[in-house]
Amino acid sequence: MVQAPKARYEVAWIRHVEEIPQPVWDALALPLKTPFLEWAWLHNMERSGSTGANAGWLPTHLTVWRDRTLVGAAPLYLKGHSYGEFVFDHQWADLAERLGVSYYPKLLGMSPFTPAEGYRFLIAPTEDEAAITALMVRAIDEFCDRNRISGCHFLYVDPDWRLQMEALGFRKWLHHSYIWQSQGFQTFDDYLNVFNANQRRNIKRERKSLEKGNLRLEVITGEALSRNLCSQMYDFYSDTCDKFGWWGSKYLTRKFFEQLYPDYQHRVVLFAAYSEDNNAPVGMSICLTKGDRLYGRYWGCQEEYNHLHFNACYYAPIEWGIEHGITMFDPGAGGRHKKRRGFPATPNYSLHRFYEPRLQKILGAYIDEVNEMEQREIEAINADLPLKQATQSIEEPG
Repeated sequence: MVQAPKARYEVAWIRHVEEIPQPVWDALALPLKTPFLEWAWLHNMERSGSTGANAGWLPTHLTVWRDRTLVGAAPLYLKGHSYGEFVFDHQWADLAERLGVSYYPKLLGMSPFTPAEGYRFLIAPTEDEAAITALMVRAIDEFCDRNRISGCHFLYVDPDWRLQMEALGFRKWLHHSYIWQSQGFQTFDDYLNVFNANQRRNIKRERKSLEKGNLRLEVITGEALSRNLCSQMYDFYSDTCDKFGWWGSKYLTRKFFEQLYPDYQHRVVLFAAYSEDNNAPVGMSICLTKGDRLYGRYWGCQEEYNHLHFNACYYAPIEWGIEHGITMFDPGAGGRHKKRRGFPATPNYSLHRFYEPRLQKILGAYIDEVNEMEQREIEAINADLPLKQATQSIEEPG
Protein backbone atom coordinates (compact mmCIF):
# COMPACT_ATOMS: atom_id res chain seq x y z
CA MET A 1 0.00 0.00 0.00
CA VAL A 2 1.33 3.41 -0.96
CA GLN A 3 1.22 5.79 2.02
CA ALA A 4 0.26 9.40 1.52
CA PRO A 5 3.19 11.75 2.04
CA LYS A 6 3.26 13.68 5.30
CA ALA A 7 2.25 17.31 5.09
CA ARG A 8 5.15 19.75 4.90
CA TYR A 9 4.78 22.90 6.91
CA GLU A 10 6.70 26.14 6.74
CA VAL A 11 6.94 28.71 9.51
CA ALA A 12 7.10 32.46 8.86
CA TRP A 13 7.23 35.45 11.21
CA ILE A 14 5.41 38.61 10.10
CA ARG A 15 5.41 42.19 11.40
CA HIS A 16 1.90 43.23 10.43
CA VAL A 17 -1.43 41.44 10.30
CA GLU A 18 -2.11 43.17 6.97
CA GLU A 19 0.55 40.94 5.41
CA ILE A 20 -2.16 38.26 5.50
CA PRO A 21 -5.37 38.92 3.53
CA GLN A 22 -8.35 39.35 5.85
CA PRO A 23 -10.36 36.37 4.46
CA VAL A 24 -7.33 34.10 4.88
CA TRP A 25 -6.72 35.12 8.51
CA ASP A 26 -10.41 35.10 9.41
CA ALA A 27 -10.87 31.60 8.04
CA LEU A 28 -8.98 30.61 11.20
CA ALA A 29 -10.29 33.29 13.57
CA LEU A 30 -14.01 33.48 12.86
CA PRO A 31 -14.81 29.97 14.21
CA LEU A 32 -13.42 30.96 17.63
CA LYS A 33 -15.67 32.20 20.43
CA THR A 34 -13.62 35.36 21.00
CA PRO A 35 -13.94 38.37 18.65
CA PHE A 36 -10.56 39.76 19.71
CA LEU A 37 -8.34 37.61 17.47
CA GLU A 38 -10.12 38.54 14.26
CA TRP A 39 -8.22 40.37 11.53
CA ALA A 40 -10.16 43.66 11.72
CA TRP A 41 -9.61 44.04 15.48
CA LEU A 42 -5.88 43.27 15.40
CA HIS A 43 -5.33 45.27 12.21
CA ASN A 44 -7.10 48.25 13.75
CA MET A 45 -4.71 48.08 16.71
CA GLU A 46 -1.74 48.28 14.35
CA ARG A 47 -3.12 50.71 11.78
CA SER A 48 -4.31 53.15 14.45
CA GLY A 49 -0.90 53.26 16.17
CA SER A 50 -2.28 51.72 19.36
CA THR A 51 0.23 48.89 18.98
CA GLY A 52 3.63 49.17 17.39
CA ALA A 53 7.26 49.82 18.30
CA ASN A 54 6.49 53.29 19.72
CA ALA A 55 3.86 51.81 22.03
CA GLY A 56 6.15 49.02 23.22
CA TRP A 57 3.99 46.38 21.52
CA LEU A 58 6.06 45.24 18.53
CA PRO A 59 3.94 42.85 16.42
CA THR A 60 5.86 39.61 15.89
CA HIS A 61 3.19 37.24 14.63
CA LEU A 62 3.86 33.57 13.95
CA THR A 63 2.30 31.89 10.91
CA VAL A 64 2.36 28.31 9.61
CA TRP A 65 1.82 27.44 5.95
CA ARG A 66 1.13 24.25 4.05
CA ASP A 67 2.08 25.00 0.48
CA ARG A 68 0.48 28.45 0.07
CA THR A 69 -2.33 27.87 2.54
CA LEU A 70 -2.31 29.50 5.98
CA VAL A 71 -3.00 26.71 8.48
CA GLY A 72 -1.79 28.28 11.73
CA ALA A 73 -1.29 31.73 13.25
CA ALA A 74 -0.47 33.25 16.62
CA PRO A 75 -0.78 36.99 17.36
CA LEU A 76 2.40 37.72 19.32
CA TYR A 77 4.16 40.86 20.51
CA LEU A 78 7.63 41.67 21.72
CA LYS A 79 7.15 43.77 24.85
CA GLY A 80 9.57 46.20 26.44
CA HIS A 81 7.29 46.67 29.47
CA SER A 82 4.27 45.06 31.14
CA TYR A 83 1.70 47.81 30.68
CA GLY A 84 -1.68 47.10 29.12
CA GLU A 85 -1.69 43.41 30.03
CA PHE A 86 -3.78 43.33 33.24
CA VAL A 87 -1.70 40.39 34.45
CA PHE A 88 0.78 41.94 36.80
CA ASP A 89 4.18 40.31 36.51
CA HIS A 90 6.18 43.25 37.84
CA GLN A 91 7.39 41.12 40.75
CA TRP A 92 9.02 38.76 38.26
CA ALA A 93 10.67 41.70 36.50
CA ASP A 94 11.96 42.96 39.86
CA LEU A 95 13.28 39.51 40.72
CA ALA A 96 15.03 39.26 37.36
CA GLU A 97 16.72 42.61 37.98
CA ARG A 98 18.01 41.42 41.37
CA LEU A 99 19.36 38.28 39.67
CA GLY A 100 21.04 40.35 36.96
CA VAL A 101 18.74 38.91 34.29
CA SER A 102 17.24 40.97 31.45
CA TYR A 103 13.46 40.45 31.81
CA TYR A 104 12.60 42.57 28.79
CA PRO A 105 11.99 42.10 25.96
CA LYS A 106 9.54 39.28 26.51
CA LEU A 107 7.29 37.52 24.00
CA LEU A 108 3.59 37.94 24.72
CA GLY A 109 0.50 36.30 23.30
CA MET A 110 -2.77 38.15 23.91
CA SER A 111 -5.15 40.54 22.21
CA PRO A 112 -3.60 43.88 23.23
CA PHE A 113 -5.20 45.77 26.10
CA THR A 114 -8.03 43.22 26.19
CA PRO A 115 -8.32 41.24 29.44
CA ALA A 116 -10.87 38.81 28.03
CA GLU A 117 -10.50 35.03 28.01
CA GLY A 118 -10.05 33.28 24.68
CA TYR A 119 -6.44 33.56 23.47
CA ARG A 120 -5.13 30.52 21.59
CA PHE A 121 -3.28 29.58 18.44
CA LEU A 122 -5.43 29.86 15.33
CA ILE A 123 -5.33 26.51 13.56
CA ALA A 124 -7.25 25.30 10.50
CA PRO A 125 -9.78 22.60 11.46
CA THR A 126 -8.59 20.45 8.55
CA GLU A 127 -5.12 20.08 10.08
CA ASP A 128 -3.65 18.00 12.91
CA GLU A 129 -4.07 20.51 15.73
CA ALA A 130 -1.70 18.76 18.13
CA ALA A 131 1.06 18.52 15.52
CA ILE A 132 0.79 22.18 14.47
CA THR A 133 0.59 23.35 18.09
CA ALA A 134 3.81 21.47 18.86
CA LEU A 135 5.41 22.91 15.72
CA MET A 136 4.48 26.46 16.75
CA VAL A 137 5.81 25.96 20.28
CA ARG A 138 9.13 24.73 18.84
CA ALA A 139 9.27 27.77 16.59
CA ILE A 140 8.65 30.06 19.57
CA ASP A 141 11.31 28.28 21.63
CA GLU A 142 13.84 28.65 18.81
CA PHE A 143 12.93 32.31 18.27
CA CYS A 144 13.32 33.14 21.94
CA ASP A 145 16.60 31.23 22.23
CA ARG A 146 18.01 32.86 19.09
CA ASN A 147 17.04 36.36 20.20
CA ARG A 148 17.78 35.90 23.91
CA ILE A 149 14.18 36.52 24.95
CA SER A 150 13.65 35.95 28.68
CA GLY A 151 10.28 34.24 28.45
CA CYS A 152 7.06 33.59 26.57
CA HIS A 153 3.70 34.41 28.16
CA PHE A 154 0.13 33.79 27.00
CA LEU A 155 -2.60 35.72 28.81
CA TYR A 156 -6.35 35.10 29.22
CA VAL A 157 -6.08 31.78 27.47
CA ASP A 158 -8.82 29.55 26.11
CA PRO A 159 -9.53 26.83 28.74
CA ASP A 160 -9.22 23.89 26.33
CA TRP A 161 -6.07 25.25 24.72
CA ARG A 162 -4.52 25.72 28.17
CA LEU A 163 -4.53 21.96 28.70
CA GLN A 164 -2.67 21.40 25.42
CA MET A 165 -0.03 23.96 26.33
CA GLU A 166 0.45 22.61 29.84
CA ALA A 167 1.19 19.24 28.27
CA LEU A 168 3.94 21.01 26.28
CA GLY A 169 5.58 22.38 29.42
CA PHE A 170 3.96 25.77 30.02
CA ARG A 171 3.03 26.57 33.63
CA LYS A 172 -0.39 28.00 34.47
CA TRP A 173 -0.97 31.02 36.69
CA LEU A 174 -4.48 31.40 38.12
CA HIS A 175 -6.26 34.78 38.13
CA HIS A 176 -9.88 35.84 38.27
CA SER A 177 -12.28 38.03 36.34
CA TYR A 178 -15.84 39.05 37.17
CA ILE A 179 -18.18 37.29 34.75
CA TRP A 180 -21.97 37.29 34.44
CA GLN A 181 -23.53 34.07 33.24
CA SER A 182 -27.14 33.62 32.28
CA GLN A 183 -29.01 30.98 34.23
CA GLY A 184 -31.58 30.58 31.50
CA PHE A 185 -32.92 34.09 32.12
CA GLN A 186 -35.81 35.15 29.90
CA THR A 187 -36.37 38.60 31.42
CA PHE A 188 -34.50 41.16 33.50
CA ASP A 189 -36.74 40.20 36.42
CA ASP A 190 -35.34 36.67 36.19
CA TYR A 191 -31.87 38.16 36.68
CA LEU A 192 -33.10 40.21 39.64
CA ASN A 193 -34.57 37.13 41.22
CA VAL A 194 -31.15 35.57 41.92
CA PHE A 195 -30.36 38.30 44.48
CA ASN A 196 -31.44 38.52 48.07
CA ALA A 197 -34.27 40.94 48.81
CA ASN A 198 -32.01 43.79 49.92
CA GLN A 199 -29.89 43.75 46.78
CA ARG A 200 -32.95 43.49 44.54
CA ARG A 201 -34.20 46.73 46.09
CA ASN A 202 -30.80 48.38 45.57
CA ILE A 203 -30.70 47.47 41.88
CA LYS A 204 -34.27 48.66 41.29
CA ARG A 205 -33.42 51.94 43.00
CA GLU A 206 -30.30 52.38 40.88
CA ARG A 207 -32.28 51.69 37.71
CA LYS A 208 -34.85 54.34 38.64
CA SER A 209 -32.08 56.92 39.03
CA LEU A 210 -32.03 57.41 35.24
CA GLU A 211 -35.64 58.51 35.16
CA LYS A 212 -35.16 60.78 38.16
CA GLY A 213 -32.17 62.35 36.44
CA ASN A 214 -34.12 62.87 33.19
CA LEU A 215 -31.84 60.49 31.34
CA ARG A 216 -32.62 57.77 28.83
CA LEU A 217 -30.36 55.00 27.58
CA GLU A 218 -30.34 54.00 23.92
CA VAL A 219 -28.76 50.89 22.46
CA ILE A 220 -26.94 51.62 19.18
CA THR A 221 -25.86 48.82 16.85
CA GLY A 222 -25.40 48.01 13.18
CA GLU A 223 -26.48 50.66 10.69
CA ALA A 224 -27.37 53.08 13.51
CA LEU A 225 -23.69 53.29 14.40
CA SER A 226 -21.58 56.11 12.95
CA ARG A 227 -17.99 57.28 12.81
CA ASN A 228 -18.98 60.34 14.82
CA LEU A 229 -20.42 58.22 17.64
CA CYS A 230 -17.25 56.12 17.71
CA SER A 231 -15.18 59.30 17.89
CA GLN A 232 -17.34 60.53 20.78
CA MET A 233 -16.69 57.21 22.52
CA TYR A 234 -12.99 58.03 22.38
CA ASP A 235 -13.71 61.35 24.12
CA PHE A 236 -15.49 59.55 26.94
CA TYR A 237 -12.72 56.93 27.16
CA SER A 238 -10.04 59.63 27.23
CA ASP A 239 -11.87 61.65 29.85
CA THR A 240 -12.26 58.62 32.11
CA CYS A 241 -8.54 57.89 31.88
CA ASP A 242 -7.73 61.50 32.77
CA LYS A 243 -10.35 61.75 35.52
CA PHE A 244 -9.05 58.74 37.43
CA GLY A 245 -5.37 59.40 36.82
CA TRP A 246 -5.06 56.65 34.22
CA TRP A 247 -3.33 58.93 31.71
CA GLY A 248 -0.57 56.33 31.46
CA SER A 249 -3.21 53.76 30.55
CA LYS A 250 -4.70 55.66 27.62
CA TYR A 251 -3.54 52.95 25.27
CA LEU A 252 -5.96 53.39 22.36
CA THR A 253 -5.94 56.26 19.88
CA ARG A 254 -8.89 58.22 18.53
CA LYS A 255 -8.18 56.61 15.18
CA PHE A 256 -8.75 53.17 16.72
CA PHE A 257 -12.26 54.12 17.84
CA GLU A 258 -13.09 55.84 14.57
CA GLN A 259 -12.00 52.80 12.56
CA LEU A 260 -14.48 50.60 14.42
CA TYR A 261 -16.90 52.10 11.90
CA PRO A 262 -17.35 50.55 9.43
CA ASP A 263 -14.61 47.94 9.87
CA TYR A 264 -16.06 46.33 13.00
CA GLN A 265 -19.53 47.79 13.35
CA HIS A 266 -21.14 44.36 13.24
CA ARG A 267 -19.51 43.58 16.60
CA VAL A 268 -20.08 46.93 18.36
CA VAL A 269 -22.90 47.64 20.82
CA LEU A 270 -23.04 51.18 22.24
CA PHE A 271 -25.12 52.11 25.29
CA ALA A 272 -25.58 55.88 25.00
CA ALA A 273 -27.18 58.10 27.65
CA TYR A 274 -29.07 61.22 26.59
CA SER A 275 -30.55 64.01 28.67
CA GLU A 276 -33.81 65.76 27.78
CA ASP A 277 -32.03 68.93 26.67
CA ASN A 278 -29.07 67.41 24.81
CA ASN A 279 -29.08 65.66 21.42
CA ALA A 280 -25.54 64.39 21.93
CA PRO A 281 -24.74 61.59 24.38
CA VAL A 282 -23.81 62.70 27.89
CA GLY A 283 -22.38 59.28 28.68
CA MET A 284 -21.60 56.09 26.82
CA SER A 285 -20.27 52.56 27.19
CA ILE A 286 -18.98 50.34 24.41
CA CYS A 287 -19.32 46.57 24.23
CA LEU A 288 -18.33 43.95 21.66
CA THR A 289 -20.44 40.90 20.90
CA LYS A 290 -19.96 37.60 19.13
CA GLY A 291 -22.30 34.64 19.20
CA ASP A 292 -23.72 34.28 22.69
CA ARG A 293 -20.99 36.41 24.31
CA LEU A 294 -20.82 40.09 25.25
CA TYR A 295 -17.72 41.99 26.30
CA GLY A 296 -17.69 45.37 28.02
CA ARG A 297 -14.70 47.53 27.15
CA TYR A 298 -14.83 51.27 27.98
CA TRP A 299 -17.13 53.93 29.35
CA GLY A 300 -17.27 57.62 30.25
CA CYS A 301 -19.59 60.57 30.94
CA GLN A 302 -19.54 64.36 30.70
CA GLU A 303 -20.44 64.85 34.35
CA GLU A 304 -21.47 62.72 37.28
CA TYR A 305 -24.97 61.30 37.00
CA ASN A 306 -26.27 59.18 39.84
CA HIS A 307 -25.81 55.47 39.04
CA LEU A 308 -25.32 56.08 35.31
CA HIS A 309 -22.18 53.95 35.36
CA PHE A 310 -24.04 50.94 36.78
CA ASN A 311 -26.82 51.31 34.22
CA ALA A 312 -24.65 51.87 31.13
CA CYS A 313 -22.03 49.26 32.01
CA TYR A 314 -24.01 46.53 33.77
CA TYR A 315 -27.81 46.71 33.79
CA ALA A 316 -28.47 47.84 30.21
CA PRO A 317 -25.97 45.34 28.72
CA ILE A 318 -27.47 42.55 30.83
CA GLU A 319 -30.98 43.47 29.72
CA TRP A 320 -29.86 43.65 26.07
CA GLY A 321 -27.98 40.40 26.50
CA ILE A 322 -30.98 38.54 27.86
CA GLU A 323 -33.06 39.77 24.93
CA HIS A 324 -30.42 38.62 22.43
CA GLY A 325 -29.53 35.21 23.85
CA ILE A 326 -26.26 36.21 25.52
CA THR A 327 -25.12 33.57 27.99
CA MET A 328 -21.81 35.13 29.10
CA PHE A 329 -21.06 38.82 29.75
CA ASP A 330 -17.51 39.89 30.64
CA PRO A 331 -17.79 43.58 31.68
CA GLY A 332 -14.04 44.27 31.64
CA ALA A 333 -11.28 44.76 34.19
CA GLY A 334 -11.89 45.52 37.85
CA GLY A 335 -14.43 44.13 40.25
CA ARG A 336 -15.23 46.31 43.23
CA HIS A 337 -18.70 47.19 41.92
CA LYS A 338 -19.27 44.15 39.73
CA LYS A 339 -19.36 41.42 42.33
CA ARG A 340 -22.44 42.91 44.01
CA ARG A 341 -24.34 43.06 40.73
CA GLY A 342 -24.21 39.45 39.70
CA PHE A 343 -20.63 39.11 38.44
CA PRO A 344 -18.93 36.45 40.59
CA ALA A 345 -15.17 35.97 40.61
CA THR A 346 -14.47 33.47 37.85
CA PRO A 347 -11.13 31.73 37.21
CA ASN A 348 -8.97 32.53 34.21
CA TYR A 349 -5.39 31.53 33.47
CA SER A 350 -2.18 32.73 31.93
CA LEU A 351 0.63 30.46 30.71
CA HIS A 352 4.35 31.02 31.17
CA ARG A 353 7.71 29.65 30.13
CA PHE A 354 11.05 31.20 31.09
CA TYR A 355 14.17 30.51 29.08
CA GLU A 356 16.47 31.76 31.82
CA PRO A 357 17.06 28.67 34.03
CA ARG A 358 16.91 30.50 37.37
CA LEU A 359 13.60 32.19 36.59
CA GLN A 360 12.12 28.92 35.32
CA LYS A 361 13.23 27.14 38.50
CA ILE A 362 11.67 29.82 40.73
CA LEU A 363 8.44 29.72 38.70
CA GLY A 364 8.21 25.97 39.14
CA ALA A 365 8.92 26.15 42.85
CA TYR A 366 6.30 28.76 43.76
CA ILE A 367 3.54 28.89 41.14
CA ASP A 368 1.45 26.11 42.71
CA GLU A 369 1.46 27.96 46.03
CA VAL A 370 0.47 31.20 44.29
CA ASN A 371 -2.40 29.42 42.54
CA GLU A 372 -3.65 27.96 45.81
CA MET A 373 -3.72 31.43 47.36
CA GLU A 374 -5.64 32.81 44.37
CA GLN A 375 -8.17 29.98 44.59
CA ARG A 376 -8.81 30.81 48.24
CA GLU A 377 -9.35 34.46 47.30
CA ILE A 378 -11.90 33.48 44.63
CA GLU A 379 -13.78 31.36 47.15
CA ALA A 380 -13.76 34.16 49.75
CA ILE A 381 -15.12 36.69 47.24
CA ASN A 382 -17.92 34.41 46.11
CA ALA A 383 -18.88 33.49 49.66
CA ASP A 384 -19.85 37.14 50.17
CA LEU A 385 -22.08 37.68 47.12
CA PRO A 386 -25.58 39.14 47.78
CA LEU A 387 -27.31 36.17 46.18
CA LYS A 388 -29.91 33.72 47.30
CA GLN A 389 -28.26 30.69 48.84
CA ALA A 390 -29.26 28.45 45.94
CA THR A 391 -27.30 30.57 43.44
CA GLN A 392 -23.96 30.61 45.29
CA SER A 393 -22.35 27.82 43.26
CA ILE A 394 -20.10 29.36 40.58
CA GLU A 395 -18.89 27.31 37.62
CA GLU A 396 -15.91 28.06 35.45
CA PRO A 397 -17.12 29.14 31.97
CA GLY A 398 -16.28 26.82 29.09
